[in-house]
Amino acid sequence: MRKTLMMRLLAAGLFCLSINTVGAKELTGTLKKVKETGTLVLGVRDASIPFSFLDEQQQYIGYHIDLCMKIVQATAKLLGIPVKAKLQPVASATRIPLMANGTIDLECGNTTNNSERQQHVWFSPTTFITATRLMSKKNANIRSLTDLRGKTISSTSGSSNLKLMVSMNNTKNLGMTVIPVVDHGTGMAMLESDRITAYATDDIILYSLAANSKNPADYVISKEALSVEPYGIMLRKDDSDFKKVVDQAITEVFRSGQIQPLYAKWFQSPLPPKGINLNVPLSEKLKTIFAHPTDSGDPTSYL
Repeated sequence: MRKTLMMRLLAAGLFCLSINTVGAKELTGTLKKVKETGTLVLGVRDASIPFSFLDEQQQYIGYHIDLCMKIVQATAKLLGIPVKAKLQPVASATRIPLMANGTIDLECGNTTNNSERQQHVWFSPTTFITATRLMSKKNANIRSLTDLRGKTISSTSGSSNLKLMVSMNNTKNLGMTVIPVVDHGTGMAMLESDRITAYATDDIILYSLAANSKNPADYVISKEALSVEPYGIMLRKDDSDFKKVVDQAITEVFRSGQIQPLYAKWFQSPLPPKGINLNVPLSEKLKTIFAHPTDSGDPTSYL
């Protein structure tokens, strides 16, 4: 009992010290902005199930929105003021420009952390690991990328998936027609209406698109993984003080055990609007990441 009390007092002392440290020096970057406005702007997505999407009441919900709200709470606690979360819709092609120009402070959709993007933005510790795969109709008999030779494929503008498809199309001389789309809903609509043969994006998104489609049994997702995609919550580059807040908030969720029920809520429970359960178990690799958080953008760190 005495040891527990001492640990709590020590934790409280360290937090007060961090508050005093923030107050003792001039605030910069996002923390200064939040202190002045009382608002943290979150970039959100309409149809990135289960990370950020709209429910039946047209309210934004999702795994990454819940994690972003933990950062909002941590920021409020650190600054000692109420902080309101303002939700700003973004798309794959607009999320990084809107981060760079100060429109959003965190991006809470589904964004891959990679070395190229780290030249422009920073990321929280990795929150999920996925892979680029292909979704097609079963009657198209697409089992791998080479089966799409001379056919039409789509992916979202500004995504790492689209860049990968363009690159592999050129290096493998596949002669595919690669069509950028603004969002996942548009890509799925094109696949449903046979305007494209396959849609390429992260497998967790494909599972949700298929599950929520009119005829889920019509679709198949390739077993072939074309890339490793670690997700993180995006923030502005060169904002070290805010990065510390983000990292500490996410790490606390991981190490306190809060992450297990949060993961089960979004990946192993019925989701709006149709009550579909994705039934995606927590992988051993992701368990390792939760135990030892990293913001590495190197895909080999996740193999």
